[in-house]
Parts: sequence; C-alpha cells; structure tokens
Amino acid sequence: MIKQLFKRGDAVRRQVAAPLVSSRIAYLKHCAERGAKPSTLGNVARTLVAVAQYLGLGEQGTVRLSELEAAAERWVCQDPGRRGGNRETARQRFLRHGAGWLRFAGRLEVAAAPVPPHADISSEFVDYMRREAGWSEATVRTYHARTEEFLSQLGPETHTVADITLADVDRHLGGKGAPGGCSRITLRNHVSALRAFFRFVERRGRRAPGLSAAITAPRVYRDAGLPVGPTADEVRRLLETTAGDSAADLRDRAVLLLLSSYGLRAGEVRGLRLDDIDWEAETFRVRRSKVGRTSVFPLSRRLGDALLRYLREARPHCGDREIFLALKAPVRALGPSGLGCIVRRRLQRIGSDCQRRGAHSLRHAFAQRLLDQDFSLEEIGNCLGHRSPESTSVYAKVHLAALRRVADVDLEGLA
Repeated sequence: MIKQLFKRGDAVRRQVAAPLVSSRIAYLKHCAERGAKPSTLGNVARTLVAVAQYLGLGEQGTVRLSELEAAAERWVCQDPGRRGGNRETARQRFLRHGAGWLRFAGRLEVAAAPVPPHADISSEFVDYMRREAGWSEATVRTYHARTEEFLSQLGPETHTVADITLADVDRHLGGKGAPGGCSRITLRNHVSALRAFFRFVERRGRRAPGLSAAITAPRVYRDAGLPVGPTADEVRRLLETTAGDSAADLRDRAVLLLLSSYGLRAGEVRGLRLDDIDWEAETFRVRRSKVGRTSVFPLSRRLGDALLRYLREARPHCGDREIFLALKAPVRALGPSGLGCIVRRRLQRIGSDCQRRGAHSLRHAFAQRLLDQDFSLEEIGNCLGHRSPESTSVYAKVHLAALRRVADVDLEGLA
C-alpha cells in the first residue's frame, strides 16, 4: 500500500524504515475502507511516521493522551515552516491522526470517565421511560440529555436528589431563558423534562412530593409559531436542483422526496435502513420517532427510481445499514444536522424567502398541500403520524383557501 501512495523512492523508504510499519499500514487500510481518498491517506501516512518517531514507540506499551500532546508540541516546534505555517492546525492534525491510529491499535490509554453525579437515579429514569412509560427513543434521549445537563450543574453540596431545591431548578431554567438563550418553546421542553424526572423521583420515594408541581413553564401562545413551509412552486424548484448526476444530487433527491412527498421527520429519514425497503411489495417501513410505532408507506415510482440510482451509483461502500450516508470520509450515517443542511443549502440556491428553511419546513409544506387538496385533518394526521388531532389542527389556521370560503359565507339573512 505504501508504494501505491508514494511514487518517490525516498518517500517509500522513509515510510518503511519508520517504526511499526505493519500497524500503520493496517490503519491506512482501515481508513481506505471508510472512504478516505489517496491524497488523504498520504497525509495520514506522513503524519503517522512523525507520531511513531516523536513518541519513540516500540512494539509494546500504551500511550497516554498527555504524552501524545507533548509529542505534538515538540513536532510543531521543530520546524514551523514545514508545518504549513499554522502551528495549531498542524498540532491538531498530529493529535487527530495519532489518536486515531493508537486507538485503532489498542495502544491509547484513555482515562476512565468520571461517574456523573446522580448516575444511579438517572439510569433508573431512562429505564422507566423505555420500559414502563413506553416513550419513543427520541423522547428518551431528549429527556435524558436535559436531565443530565441539569444534574451536572448542581453544586457539590447536593449529594442526593432529596437535596435539590426549587432554587436550583429556577437557577438552571433562568439561565436558559436569559436574553439570547432558548425560545419559549424550547424552555417549555426543558421544563417538561425536569417535571417528568422529578415526578419519577417522587413516585420512587427518593424525595418528598411537591417539587415537580412547583416547576412552572412559560406561557406559549398557540399562534406564536404557525407551521410555515415553502410553497408548492418552491418545492418543485427545490427538487429541480437535484436533476444532476453528482453523488450529492442523487442522494439529496431521494432525501427531498421523502421529506416533501411523504412528510417524514428528519429523524425518520435518517433512521431508514436498507432492510426497510421491500422492493417486491413496493413499500417501505418508517419508525416513527415521536410516537414509537412503525408505519408502512407505498413506494412511489418516483421515489423508487431515485433510491435505486442513489444506492447503485452514489452511496459509498460501507458496513453501516443506514441508507443515507455522508459522502466524504469518514463515511458514516448522516448526523442530526445533516438533512437540515441539505434543505437549507438548496432553498438558498433557489432564492426562497421562506422564514423556516430546515428539514421540518418540507413537512409543513406537505401538510399544506394536503389541505389544499381537501384532505380532512384526520387523514393528514394519519399521514404525518400524529398521536392526537390537536397536533394537526394547527394547520387549519394557515389554510387560507378554506378561511376565505368561510369569510365569503353570506350571513345577512340571519339578522
């Protein structure tokens, strides 16, 4: 592999003569399997030679992170001119590639992570949400993260959850609601998580009841955030931006069709796996991220063609089963912000002036289109996977065509 990456004989000899050549080559092959380009592999290989030399690595032993950081500092100080002129960038490259290689080889000594405060009750709360309450995995993750954030900010004097006071909660939420902080809706969601946690703690007898009821949420006005999405014409032009044959166009077209033609949430699209598509039955399965159930959708010809082209021509080779992957190394499933970036970037390309440009805006556009076609709110709620009719009724407020018909009703004869 070294001879494939380097053409000059002195470069090949330098790579072969450096310590731990077999281990370095194994790591380079690992990076190649994850989609790294030859130019990237060459940079990694050169950096690993420096890591092996400056650490003085032998065949045995582990390396502490502090030792790796000290070696990186010595390396960038040796000849700054050859490090690209930016010491910090070079140092980070040394640390990133060095840590990746040592971790791959099982030789990076990682300090044990400190046990978070109140880890026992936090773990019980997660188990309760999953097994007893039956909440969706998305809700479990969100409530757990917000509870952990609160618990981690408690002072050392708070030994048990019984020591937590309303002042501790107010201090945490006050910081969230400060100018420039969370919106009212986000703050209300933080309150919901803490209320659920303290209700659980009180029912388990771990503290006296009363705190959960005392935590108040800010008032959120129902008309403050109407569901607004791009117009039907903007959605059409948005899909036209993916008419090319590049890997990004092929992937993004399938993503945009799922968001705009089926009204799926971003998390539901990200969660689609290869075995969720039944090509013979022409259906695909979606795990609803909020309500914790599975829905089966018909696979339209348009979406099926888009998925086939992406899977055959653009999807990187990877062991992950998720359908939609990052196109650049390291190849992995799209992260939580990946789909939002796809939609925002392409809405900017068509010059859309829609206030909301994330992935969820296409879900709103889908619901608006169904309203314009005179689908009932119950039918729309079923398509969107809503748990209650109230979640769908908000779309009636922005159904301008229906509101105009109501306004045009002649009521003079009733006087």
